[in-house]
Amino acid sequence: MKIKQYIPNTLTSFNLICGLISITLIFKGDVVWASLFIFIAGIFDYLDGTSARLLKAYSELGKQLDSLADVVSFGVAPGILIYHLLMVHCTGSANYLERMHITPYIALLIPVCSALRLAQFNIDLRQEENFIGLPTPANAFFFASIPLVLYLQPDLFTIFHLDFLNSFFSNTRVLAILTVFFSYLLISDFRIFSMKFKSLKWKGNQIRYVFLLLSLILLALFSLSAIPIIIMLYILMSIFFQNYFS
Repeated sequence: MKIKQYIPNTLTSFNLICGLISITLIFKGDVVWASLFIFIAGIFDYLDGTSARLLKAYSELGKQLDSLADVVSFGVAPGILIYHLLMVHCTGSANYLERMHITPYIALLIPVCSALRLAQFNIDLRQEENFIGLPTPANAFFFASIPLVLYLQPDLFTIFHLDFLNSFFSNTRVLAILTVFFSYLLISDFRIFSMKFKSLKWKGNQIRYVFLLLSLILLALFSLSAIPIIIMLYILMSIFFQNYFS
């Protein structure tokens, strides 16, 4: 076997390693670095698919390994992350479910629905061009951005501040509702556009270029606080441009 055949699987393995590092950091209470490693896993996830296409190094092993790595990095890691955040914010709550630490177990929906989403993706031939259901990396990035909003203060790079996001994501009921909502999106029949470019032409990629431009503007204005907004924009644009899939 040629060396190039190993490159995509090696990158996928780095994705998996980043997911495992993220989980160990959550156990240590370092949720900021845990979140960052989920984003780093996303970079490797993008690179493994890109390298497989460029090198024409597709394999059934690579397909299955990619899904298994994604379950860990974009399912288990963000699930444990949200479980940890819910446990922290439930402490001292007057609500019975929160005081008994029952609410945090809602976070288990994230890895379960992520696994179902990935299993369905592997056997669904309708998802070769775009997605049915929210992609697991997008779901993971949304939840991984929450600790960055809560615990980092990027004043130096932020033009406008979104102070309401801090109190919004600190609310356990909000986190629980978001967990249920996004878990549903993972396994729904909702159509989501893919960010895979087959060419750099405007035609056929209009929605992708518009999304990238708006995302860059949001990042420039709001820095790290823009990440959860960008994921919501991704979902909303998929709703408003359903004719893109026809």
